[in-house]
Amino acid sequence: MGLTLVKKLLGNDYRVAATSRDINTLSKAVGLIDRERFLPLAVDLTNPDSIDESVQRTLAAFGRIDVVVNNAGYGMSGTVEETAEQAIRNIFNVNVIATIDVVKSVLPVMRSQQSGYIINIGSVAGFVGAPGWSVYSATKAAVAAFSEVLALDLKEFGIKVTVVEPSGFRTGFLTKNSLALVPTKIEGYEAVKNTKDRHLSADGQQPGDPERAVEILIELAESPVPPIHLFLGNDAYKRASKKLASMSAELEKWKSMTIGADFK
Repeated sequence: MGLTLVKKLLGNDYRVAATSRDINTLSKAVGLIDRERFLPLAVDLTNPDSIDESVQRTLAAFGRIDVVVNNAGYGMSGTVEETAEQAIRNIFNVNVIATIDVVKSVLPVMRSQQSGYIINIGSVAGFVGAPGWSVYSATKAAVAAFSEVLALDLKEFGIKVTVVEPSGFRTGFLTKNSLALVPTKIEGYEAVKNTKDRHLSADGQQPGDPERAVEILIELAESPVPPIHLFLGNDAYKRASKKLASMSAELEKWKSMTIGADFK
């Protein structure tokens, strides 16, 4: 989705600084090299100094930063007890900590401008999880909570924040380059195994259209009052609606116990 967004922005005369681990691969993938409007940057998102350098180089090239899209991340499927601790730390470093570090790096710029827009790419899985996706869902739930409070913190500076929470889109998310698969060898865990097989078989068949998604992101950036949460995709809408109804019913069912925890 990030590559699709870059191409769409350049095709509509925006100035774009795009990051990747490999600048040559990025430049080749984008194709059009307009040095006045396109700045490819090699960035290690696990290194705050590398992130800071990319922000400064963008400022030197374009003079300001109006919109930041935090799109980097990957998926992880498997059982918690079979997932190595380092693998859990790694996905949190990329999906959560890197997002926070990018925001920290760009905020002084946006505060000085008294304007800006931050779009963090979450997932419907951060709100409605599925068997086997507990660690990934935890990272995206963190991104959503971070974005929600960040929007409150930055309102006085004229800086807007949206967390975009898509369902399945026809990107490379379910390929080996974007999905870490933890083998499930323990007996049982049938729901995890079945869900994993179902998701892998869906690669290339996802209903979400990346072209339409990036058009929506551009519409958001042009909106004077964008939403804090935006679910993308019919499946995301259905899953979120069902979860909200379930949560509301559960909240009311246990209301007496909930409010009974206060001092009388």
